[in-house]
Amino acid sequence: MSWISLAACAAWKEQALENYFSLEETRRSTQISLVAEVANAYLTLLADREHLQLAKDTLHSQQASYQLTRQKLQAGAATELDLSDADTTVQSARVDVAGYTSQVARDENALTLLVGASIPPELLQDASLTQQSHLTDLPPGLPSELLQRRPDVLAAEHDLKAANANIGAARARFFPSISLTGSYGSASSKLSDLFKGGSEMWSFGPSINLPIFNAGSLSANLDAAKVAREIAVARYEKSIQSAFREVADALAQRGTLAEQLNAQQALVRASEKRYTLSQARFRVGVDSYLTLLDAQRSYYSS
Repeated sequence: MSWISLAACAAWKEQALENYFSLEETRRSTQISLVAEVANAYLTLLADREHLQLAKDTLHSQQASYQLTRQKLQAGAATELDLSDADTTVQSARVDVAGYTSQVARDENALTLLVGASIPPELLQDASLTQQSHLTDLPPGLPSELLQRRPDVLAAEHDLKAANANIGAARARFFPSISLTGSYGSASSKLSDLFKGGSEMWSFGPSINLPIFNAGSLSANLDAAKVAREIAVARYEKSIQSAFREVADALAQRGTLAEQLNAQQALVRASEKRYTLSQARFRVGVDSYLTLLDAQRSYYSS
């Protein structure tokens, strides 16, 4: 066997091995995505179950309000329009109860499909969103090199190696060496600047050494190999940029979650107080039912 055949066999073996490693990283990436989908489906189910309970409580409250309005109408303290408005809110609440009942059933079906088996009842019986663990604090100064561990980036890296690429010295050009998190575990300014207009962080030319074994090859085969190499380079660069963008998006959203939650809870408290006051004023005849209805809708919405 000639040295050309030996070299070709070695290259094919190396390519097959890198292709295997790429598939393994792709499998790991798919597994991580599945775990995330199951968690998301589980939390969605818990949220919709709480929506359903809220809709049921609201229906009960609306029915009580309807009966009160009927009594006030019989006593001459309310109008037929007030009773009609009260009936409208009752029917609207019934629609919500039916809608969320259906949604909860669909959520359970989606979770069962993802898990591939029936969910044990004890896992869902007493579960609620308030029992779920909060986000873990992120330490400041997390290095961007952590993204090199992502399976999608590693899979693209192995694809490059399968194309006879020597990427050892090229990583530094593809991976901006920055801190992902700032002093409070939120997105660092350097990470945020990475995607601003005019940023030069990504404006580099790939300089990867991709030797193509072409002894005795036809020109067409060589051209095809070069195209495959360029595709692998482009996919590798895209996987890195996507990794940075996903982390930047997640940290940007994470940085405002606490503020959003506090603001929403404050809105609920204010809406509840307004509804309680409007309800009391309606009972003694100070406010019209229309005012109570508006307060009721705002409270339910918040």
